[in-house]
Amino acid sequence: MKTKTKKIEFKAEKKIEKIEFTTEKQVDFLDVTDRIEEFIESTGIKDGLVNVFSPHTTSSIIINHNEEMLKQDLMRVLYKLIPVDERYAHDMFELTNKTKSDGRSNGHSHCKVMLLGSSESIPLEDGAMLLGEKQSIFFVELDGARKRSFYVQVLGG
Repeated sequence: MKTKTKKIEFKAEKKIEKIEFTTEKQVDFLDVTDRIEEFIESTGIKDGLVNVFSPHTTSSIIINHNEEMLKQDLMRVLYKLIPVDERYAHDMFELTNKTKSDGRSNGHSHCKVMLLGSSESIPLEDGAMLLGEKQSIFFVELDGARKRSFYVQVLGG
């Protein structure tokens, strides 16, 4: 194992940005790496940690390879593990609790988020995220099309 040591002294800073957009598909893997890199550059923070977080219960943040056929495979696996046509108690939530429904049966979407998660943390060194050569950061829409957002927080100096 190769250990890299770098002695640094800095005053820690924290900067956060909410990135808003509208998704266009029911399920989609949107590569948001460039948008995150633009924000990191604007902060001036060179070393630290980048946290990317989705505040929605039917969308995820993941790191994977941005390759079209792989994204199709990931979608297929999600649908196989958590089918849309299964009975989900959540789909009856609005009726049983007399709350306003947006007309979507999305219990399956909530369950998929449980598998994928809602955030990723990436080390930052010399102003660049330490992602692997083929890694990209995705906002995963599981209940679109909707107005969406995610947060990018950069901690460091």
